[in-house]
Amino acid sequence: MLLGTNGSGKSTLLRILTGLLSAQSGRIKVVPPVGFVFQNPDHQLVMPTVGADIAFGLVEEKLPFAEMRQRVDEALIAVNLLHLQRRPIYALSGGQKQRIAIAGAIARHCEVLLLDEPTALLDPDSQLDLVAQVQRLVKSRGMTALWVTHRLEELDYADGAFLLEQGQVVDRGDPSRLKQRLMQHMGDEN
Repeated sequence: MLLGTNGSGKSTLLRILTGLLSAQSGRIKVVPPVGFVFQNPDHQLVMPTVGADIAFGLVEEKLPFAEMRQRVDEALIAVNLLHLQRRPIYALSGGQKQRIAIAGAIARHCEVLLLDEPTALLDPDSQLDLVAQVQRLVKSRGMTALWVTHRLEELDYADGAFLLEQGQVVDRGDPSRLKQRLMQHMGDEN
């Protein structure tokens, strides 16, 4: 998990890791393919149906149709949405859209999954369901996920955490320790 106040550089860091932005200094190396899930899934779901949207991300790989179809099915099974393959994107809930965006990364066989506040637009039950789903996927597929969040309860699902302030990592380590630090800091402000 990657934590910090608004403007601390969390989303900018993810955009640099994906190549959407260039770093102003230093060096960074990420081996593609990298999956990126935006805070608002409507910014990345571009095709009319669920299956077509996931397949769209595979077009550049020039896969045979049968392999593309298999990857789409496997990705939808991984996020428990195979039954929605023919559903129009506009007919999905926010949580379903986020899971479709994640399925797109899975279909591309990404080893790194970057998630920019993927629960920001979801209700509390859907938030924790999505966090648990990503945690299961990471463990079962051997993926690495870097998850930007403002929600301290999501730290309960993290293996590690980083705290950013003004573009710098100011603390890192055990999520429960960082959660305690942030809760204490919020209590001090009240």
